[in-house]
Amino acid sequence: MHTRLEILKALHRQIEKNGHLIGVAAGCGMTARSAVAGGADFVLALSAGRFRQVGYCSLASLLCYANSNALVMDFGSRELLPAVPGTPVIFGLNATDPTIHLYEYLHTVKDAGFSGINNFPTMGLIDGKFAESLREEGFDFEREVEAIALAHFMDLFTVAFVFNTEQAQAMVSAGADVICTHLGLTQGGRTGAKTRFSMQEAIEKTEDIMGLCETLSPGIIQMVYGGPIGRPEDFAGFYTNPLCRGYIGGSAFERIPVERAVIEITRRFKDSSWGKPESAPVVPQRADVADVAKDYVQKHYAESLTLAHVADIVHVSASYLGAKFRRDVGASFTEYLVKRRLDAACELLARTDEKILAVSLSVGYRDYAQFSKMFKKLIGLSPSAYREKMRRGVKREKNA
Repeated sequence: MHTRLEILKALHRQIEKNGHLIGVAAGCGMTARSAVAGGADFVLALSAGRFRQVGYCSLASLLCYANSNALVMDFGSRELLPAVPGTPVIFGLNATDPTIHLYEYLHTVKDAGFSGINNFPTMGLIDGKFAESLREEGFDFEREVEAIALAHFMDLFTVAFVFNTEQAQAMVSAGADVICTHLGLTQGGRTGAKTRFSMQEAIEKTEDIMGLCETLSPGIIQMVYGGPIGRPEDFAGFYTNPLCRGYIGGSAFERIPVERAVIEITRRFKDSSWGKPESAPVVPQRADVADVAKDYVQKHYAESLTLAHVADIVHVSASYLGAKFRRDVGASFTEYLVKRRLDAACELLARTDEKILAVSLSVGYRDYAQFSKMFKKLIGLSPSAYREKMRRGVKREKNA
């Protein structure tokens, strides 16, 4: 077990050295070990991770399919703690569990070898009438604040998920070591959150919370979790905020990359041409990798594509593919990808009644504002104006 002071010293050293921290919510020992090998500063044992491992949405952790605390204690102590003995493992505590006495259970968590706690599952993910009914019965966010305060009193390291400035203020007052702005469950992949908000909205929300926390407790460690951040590239906008010290994720590390990798390798093994000499698959030579990459973009433009990812597919370096693509295709990889996506968007806008947000998602844009900006820049009209223009044209043809 790592003491609170040891963890804080290590995190501040890492901030001074690298500028940012990474926390990984792992659902099994393999993920934890791999994450630490990649540089994770701490690991979180959350029930959402366990449900991800069996193929279910993280939201399952908010329902009574299992006792969250018992589930975390089981896989956390059997898999995560032994897998990463040199790294702090943080216990995802369901503070509103009516079957536990908070202070006594925190002793159990500490005695098991966990270095700290995080308030998950959290009431912050629940709103509306259901949330009101839960609050009336005593199941509220204040219980999570109490858990963080007790853990701080017991010298446990604490990571607090918050969803607004009021919760952030309460958690700072409770003594939380890390304030993490929770942006909702991670979007993307097959079981990811489908309700979306833009990257710009996420950045603005984070700035409000972080500004308040810095005022209340200058220098406090602040991080972000989930929402529209599913890839390293998605986090770029947050790095510009000097108060943001890092990212905590679960699906971004152990679900989305695994889904993609398993699907791809299974398709390759399934390929009927394997084992048939007369039609053995041709490994692309360097002379035609641009054509192979272009074909891949044509088929997979709606997915999260990067030059590095496609370079892996065609077995060359990203720098080589980038130069080869520009020389052979006459455009950069990014320019070609954007054009393919916008061509598809134009077709959907002209031929369907799908909402424009749905169109942007269908062609690979997770951020609607970015989609609208690129569309207007390259097409010359906003998506809505383009659709209206196409419809007026169809009406004129019918009336002619």
